[in-house]
Amino acid sequence: MLKMCQKIYLPFKCFLDFLFALIAILILLPLIIVLSIIVKCTSKGPILFKQERIGKNLKHFKCLKFRTMRIDAPSNIPTHLLNNPDAYITKAGRFLRKTSLDELPQLFNILILQMSFVGPRPALYNQDDLMDYRKKNGSYMLRPGLTGYAQVNGRDTISIEEKSKLDGIYFKKFSFWFDIKIFFSTFIKVFKEENVEEGAHEYGNK
Repeated sequence: MLKMCQKIYLPFKCFLDFLFALIAILILLPLIIVLSIIVKCTSKGPILFKQERIGKNLKHFKCLKFRTMRIDAPSNIPTHLLNNPDAYITKAGRFLRKTSLDELPQLFNILILQMSFVGPRPALYNQDDLMDYRKKNGSYMLRPGLTGYAQVNGRDTISIEEKSKLDGIYFKKFSFWFDIKIFFSTFIKVFKEENVEEGAHEYGNK
């Protein structure tokens, strides 16, 4: 169950998500346009990759990303389950994934309050194991995040069970200052390129 202080914080968190998503989109619009042109001109297919994910209270939504893979890549299989992801990732996509710029379109998911800046990463619709854990620890009741506690504590290098435990810890501890800490820790992780893995292994899901 949520603590009283968390119940009070949630509406404020929604307002901050909307406000900062709007500001970020306005500031980053030139970059978004440039990246859109690069994606469109360097490989065949749409600019955006829309993938069905599980949101707050188990509601499904279309999570947006810049397309980083060829159009013949399996659409609903996490990259870590592909035996040879290099065969599908485009040249532009490799850069976008390495810098996490492929996630920029999710600012629009945040703007319409399908996602938050910080929260458990949205699970694929077919990740029953992960959702079973989240139903037990309560984290399914939160809007999924652009980044999260699991992303700054292992990301692709930890198991689904470990990720779900971190999601549960976030559910119990989330607050304004905890969100701030996770958000800025994400920039450090991205800059250092820590805990990012591609290809078939037992862990991870971007």
